[in-house]
Order: sequence, then structure tokens, then C-alpha cells
Amino acid sequence: MILHRRFVRLRRGIFVGALSFLAVGYATGQGWGENLERFVNSLGMEFVLVKPGSFLMGSPENEPYRDSDETLHRVILTRPFYLQTTEVTQAQWRSLMGSNPSHAKKCGGDCPVERVSWYDCQKFLKRLNSLGDGRYRLPTEAEWEYACRAGKSTAYPWGDRIDCTRAMFRNNTRRGTDSCVPYVRSKGLRPDSPAPVKSYPPNPWGIFDMTGNVWEWVEDWYGPYPRSTVRDPKGPPSGSQKVRRGGSWFKFGFYLRCANRNRSHPAVRYRTTGFRVVREYP
Repeated sequence: MILHRRFVRLRRGIFVGALSFLAVGYATGQGWGENLERFVNSLGMEFVLVKPGSFLMGSPENEPYRDSDETLHRVILTRPFYLQTTEVTQAQWRSLMGSNPSHAKKCGGDCPVERVSWYDCQKFLKRLNSLGDGRYRLPTEAEWEYACRAGKSTAYPWGDRIDCTRAMFRNNTRRGTDSCVPYVRSKGLRPDSPAPVKSYPPNPWGIFDMTGNVWEWVEDWYGPYPRSTVRDPKGPPSGSQKVRRGGSWFKFGFYLRCANRNRSHPAVRYRTTGFRVVREYP
């Protein structure tokens, strides 16, 4: 009986020790190859594994505020990828680039970096890739929308109605009576500013601020959608404007629709635009 108790205690100790080791591995993002569904890199950037699948990209013709460039078509993504669970923060940008270009510096290090161009994002990615802990890039437009929808076909990640409690938008004291400013203030957040990442609930896949807070650059040149099924699309081979997705704190709620598309010259810098990154799955 005594030997049995000692064996149980020993086995329990081994189990607890293994859990502690797992927790350290998760926190540092080291030593776990590519088997983690979540990890944190050396800059504190958190990632979640997005598995392959298919979805309808674009919007149905009866969706309110729909634009003509949102042709509904099926997309098949054949490869998994790791997507950052938040937008790149001011602290993460500063730790790698040595400066902070953001307009909303008073928002703090946990707020998204903004006022960065698409070209600036490429400089960040080049330096991030030089660290040697994986291959990083911007998400494609299809990857972005797939992760935004998180298995849903509704207009917004949470349903078909805009909601001030689900994302940061219309946080502008100079715009209209349908403002979200009172709700923002009730949360102790700053008006006329983005919010710290993770201030609002994540989508069903555990990804924060896919809509609202700041627009996000993606990899693709802007162009028309196909009408037939496509696999792993990457957009046109060239163009004059890069795609931005997700809407921002500054303006209207309908910009937060999963299918909504925006585009700008890759050299422009807006105080409403940032980005998040993909780490490629080998």
C-alpha cells in the first residue's frame, strides 16, 4: 500500500513537471517545432495556427452596404499558416525598428502601430525574417478574410448587425450621433484613438481586432475577383494599389464587414492603418 502511494506521488510529480515544461515552451515559443497551435515569438508576437479549408469569399448581392468588387466565389486554402492574434503593436515595432511612427503614441505600447505604409511593413518583415526563427509575411487577402470569418458566413465576424461592444469603430467625437464614443469611454478607453489590442472580444478562432481598431495591409495588389473556384489565390501579379482590410476606429461600422475591401497606394501612411503578420507553416 505504501509503495503504491509513493508510485502515485511520483507519477503525479512527473505529470506536473511535464505541464510546467509545456507552459514554458508555450510562453517562449521555443523548442516545439511546428506542432503548436499557438506560440509566442521572441518579440512577444502571439500566433494561432489557421488550418486549411474552403469558404465563400466576397458577399451575397443582398448584403447591406455591399460593393460591386465583392464578387462571391469559393476559395480553397490548401496550406495551414500561423496568423498573429493581434495587430502589430507599437512596442513590437519599436523593439525591432528602433522608432515609433504612430500618431497615437499616447495610446501606449500595447496599441497597434499605425502610420506605416505597405513598404514600411516590408522593411519590418525583412528585419523580422533576419532573426532566423521562421518566415514571416503579410497575409494574402484570401487568408485575411478566411481568418476574419472564422467559419461564419455573416456580414461581420459575430453576426449581421454592427455592434459597438464587439469592435472599435466610430470612436470619433467629430462624427455623427450614431457614435460609439460613449461606449468607448465606459470601457475607460480614449476617444479619437485606436484601442490597446485585445480590448474587444476575439473571433471564434481566438483572433483579436480583425475588424475595427486599424485597417490592415495585406499582401495583394487590388484587382477584380474571379467568378469560379480558386486555390490559394494571391491577387493580381501587379498593380498600382495594395489592399487594406478591416475598417478602423475612425469611421463607419459598415467598413467592418468581413467582405469589405479598401485599397491605397503602397507608399501612403495613414494614422488609421497598421498590419498583422503571418508566419508560414513549413
